[in-house]
Amino acid sequence: MSYQAYLDAIEKKTGRTPAELLGEAADRGFTPASKAGDFVSWLEDDYDVGRGHAMALWGVLKNGATISDKHVGSGGTHSDPSTELRLDGIARR
Repeated sequence: MSYQAYLDAIEKKTGRTPAELLGEAADRGFTPASKAGDFVSWLEDDYDVGRGHAMALWGVLKNGATISDKHVGSGGTHSDPSTELRLDGIARR
């Protein structure tokens, strides 16, 4: 599963875009300095998001929406089309 696919799955499950969830996380006081476990617990408790998917969103909170080009265009199962993750929602593509 690509990094973007994890974020898209979160949106499908919660009905909220990654950007909306990150905004809510900020409102709840989550920052890149927060503990990942606390962030994961919040997503699990409030939205029933699993650990792997929650960690993908945590990675965006911690490192931003730019990812390594290691898998970009590789054609493998983890291949992403771009180094820039889309956080604005599936419908806006």
